[in-house]
Amino acid sequence: MAMQSKVAKNQTKSTGIKVFNNLINSDLMRTKIHQMVGATDSQEFITSITSAVNTNPALAECDPQTIISAALLGQSLHLKPSPQLGYFYMVPFNNRKKGTKEAQFQLGYKGYLQLAIRTGEYIDIDAIEIKEGEYKGRDKFTGRPKFEFVEDDDIRENLPVVGYMAYFEMKNGYIKRLYWSKTKMENHADTYSMAFDLEKYHDLQEGKIPQSEQWKYSSFWYKNFDEMAKKTMLRQLLSKHGLLSTEMQKAVESDQAVITKDLQPEYVDNENVIDNAAIEKEQTQSIEENSAPTVEEVMNQVNQAQPEPEPVLEDIDPMQM
Repeated sequence: MAMQSKVAKNQTKSTGIKVFNNLINSDLMRTKIHQMVGATDSQEFITSITSAVNTNPALAECDPQTIISAALLGQSLHLKPSPQLGYFYMVPFNNRKKGTKEAQFQLGYKGYLQLAIRTGEYIDIDAIEIKEGEYKGRDKFTGRPKFEFVEDDDIRENLPVVGYMAYFEMKNGYIKRLYWSKTKMENHADTYSMAFDLEKYHDLQEGKIPQSEQWKYSSFWYKNFDEMAKKTMLRQLLSKHGLLSTEMQKAVESDQAVITKDLQPEYVDNENVIDNAAIEKEQTQSIEENSAPTVEEVMNQVNQAQPEPEPVLEDIDPMQM
């Protein structure tokens, strides 16, 4: 049975990669991307997302429309779609309500920094881990968190993380800091991320999950908790206390959402961190409405012109392998 499942899964991935490559390389889709991204960046855009799909088998199983829409949203924010840069990611998400796998747009820690710096309003901005012994409580008059940082980098690197702090200083002199304990961050992730389970995370940290089952825990919260925590701190700080450009507002509301054919977020794994924010619906040049077909319409035309993919074999007699 294990061999049957593995063969069927590999065939599904292979079919997904083939379908995506046929779609992205079709004349109709290339024309659409050229219109939305521009002549200068269109080939780099296609190369980047093709590489991301071909190197991530789980992403290849996702609905191709959601992959392309997520990448186009990132491009509309003037962020490069390369996973190596870490500005944003296209993350596989199992949408149980629809019974399908979709690509989720996920803004990276560096993406938040890039968008904030781009406003020209911040002198300094970052998020860091707070190590054991560095948090000294809060000022009894202002309530601001107090810290004493370990100066020896070698010693500090080996200390356990007890919390996270995000901060910024603006040109007008306004300074804001936000601190969360690691326990609060873990509870936050457990509450708002459908792909994260706190008990399983602790089991992974303690080595209780067999190596053969660790592939199930592919969420960034499992793979790189500290980076996700720093991103969360920046999002909380900027959305509640910072100066948000239209780009930043759009990025925050789209973070950890599946992007529809109209490049609008469909929330599946994201708390609403901008309370009653008036998100401007200003369309950038790259996503202006025009007479060109939508991503979905292009996909339908391409699919009509292609033969049906070979069926995936569900039942295979291992004796015939």
